[in-house]
Amino acid sequence: MNNPRASTLPSPTPAPAQVQAFFDPGTSTITYVLFEREGSPCAVIDSVLDYDPKAGRTSTAAADRVIEFVRAKGLQVQWLLETHAHADHLSAALYLREHLGGTIAIGSAIRTVQGVFGKVFHLEPEFRLDGSQFGHLFAPDEVFHVGALRMKALHVPGHTPADMAYVLEDEAGVAQLAFVGDTLFMPDVGSARCDFPGGNAHTLYASVRKLLALPCATRLFMCHDYPPEGREPQWETTVAAQREENIHLHDGIDEAAFVAMREKRDVTLAMPVLILPAIQVNIRAGALPPPEANGTRYLKIPLNAL
Repeated sequence: MNNPRASTLPSPTPAPAQVQAFFDPGTSTITYVLFEREGSPCAVIDSVLDYDPKAGRTSTAAADRVIEFVRAKGLQVQWLLETHAHADHLSAALYLREHLGGTIAIGSAIRTVQGVFGKVFHLEPEFRLDGSQFGHLFAPDEVFHVGALRMKALHVPGHTPADMAYVLEDEAGVAQLAFVGDTLFMPDVGSARCDFPGGNAHTLYASVRKLLALPCATRLFMCHDYPPEGREPQWETTVAAQREENIHLHDGIDEAAFVAMREKRDVTLAMPVLILPAIQVNIRAGALPPPEANGTRYLKIPLNAL
């Protein structure tokens, strides 16, 4: 059973790496720090900025735990990776960059998401829809490195158009572990919804089959866990476990059956509590909206838009 607060999980050889997980109970989000050893470069994946929707107040307790860990291990932040523009938490990527450095990166299809939500929120004319708020936009299958660790950015749309999975590969290009974002959940939870703008259940099915074609021993790290009653939060599984046990996507479930299930289920789901503030911040790479003439920053609440 994973510690719901944090765990250091050494990966198998020949791709030596460590994964430190931080579970945020308020949003059920797991932030990860991927690194080779103490003192090495690292990547922070899917960070969380605390937000109180009742007061409209941000705080940084979750991100500060990451900062404390990075500094204690003497790590150098090379990447601040986002798997997608989250609807359930605000990103702390910009705050972490200010304190630790690093390049904020996401998939290049974030431009599509910005185009959709730029209209929904009627953002300021100066807001650019080209992804330039991010330091790097990954092309599908782009290879990059975290220090000596070889990574591949897989485009896995369906939940949103811009979802990415970040895969650690060995020197031969064989997957060792992957951070899958919201494409998959733990096997007893299943799959992500597909009813956000630009989502598509057919596309998600294809993306999941791409992930589940990785070697069976590949370790998969979830972005969220919403455990059934009686189970503590968990966030690591394997390709083999998903193919055998995933309640929505185990081997033998074809595309038509999955799409029918997903579409029937999605119409019953309420919008995430933080979707309106989160999307506005996350398409800006974690930046808050610019201050208005009185010096105050405002988040918009579009009525009857979702």
